[in-house]
Amino acid sequence: MEQALVIGAGVSGLTTAACLAEAGWVVQVWSAEPPRETTSVVAGALWGPSFQEPMAKTMSWTDQSLVDFVALAEDPATGVRMAPSLTVGDLPADGEMPPQARSIPDLRPCRPDEVPDGFTGGFRATMPLVDMPRYLDHLVARLADAGVEIQERTVTSLAEAADVAPVVVNCTGLGARELLGDTELQPVFGQHVVLTNPGLDMLVMELAMTAEWTSYFPHPERVVCGGISVPGRTDRTPDPDVTERILTRVRAIEPRLHDAEVIEVVTGLRPARSAVRVEVERLGSAWCVHNYGHGGNGVSLSWGCAREATASAVQLRDETAGRL
Repeated sequence: MEQALVIGAGVSGLTTAACLAEAGWVVQVWSAEPPRETTSVVAGALWGPSFQEPMAKTMSWTDQSLVDFVALAEDPATGVRMAPSLTVGDLPADGEMPPQARSIPDLRPCRPDEVPDGFTGGFRATMPLVDMPRYLDHLVARLADAGVEIQERTVTSLAEAADVAPVVVNCTGLGARELLGDTELQPVFGQHVVLTNPGLDMLVMELAMTAEWTSYFPHPERVVCGGISVPGRTDRTPDPDVTERILTRVRAIEPRLHDAEVIEVVTGLRPARSAVRVEVERLGSAWCVHNYGHGGNGVSLSWGCAREATASAVQLRDETAGRL
């Protein structure tokens, strides 16, 4: 019972595999694509509050992830840093912040001179910012140190995986729609424009309920600019018009981005679901621990969900041992 097979090598799969391996399990990872070709690699990526169901759980998971990312930020090699942040947009009419926001470090209202033109208010804070290519490399190296092998392999059924290990952890993201027939999962198209960094340090995120918003996330050598959300779109071809609208919005806030060069335009499909699924299911003589449906909050939820999935696997092991 201390052997586990994790399916998926995005941020959820790699993080869960790391938690299991560091808890003493013998772990394998199967993935249809290598980590640097998953949806996770094109993320901004910012830890922040999640407003997904199950609400009490997602609040707990993001709080746990914050603890882990703060610790990771102590080592620059991880690709994680605690970055100054500016959030702009329409604020709550009653002035009350939602409970999800209360865990954001150093949160305070902006002074009038800190609010960019075109916005009525905002907040300053310090938030974990994750350079995803470097961070995924860090997780891969961490797994290698723990003796975990990542195999490129397409899984067509959970029964196939159950023949290999008594505990299977399903971190297939949007792939769970086909693998499980989970029609609650829906693709949500996103597009980022990656620019050279002209010396930016502070990230900017617009609070918006619209399909497009302004955001940019500065990393040591690049700035990831967004954003857009198109539910139901499966075509990942970059849209040149979207690229121009993103550039227009971010340059209006930060003039230094006018001189930045476009490195690339990247796209991905977020795995949206009405509720994040972290639960146990019987799989013949084996067990499956599901961990998917994180939408655009895969990074924010990653450590919290991974630790809960690991705790579920440990509980299954202990209950099985108690029956023997």
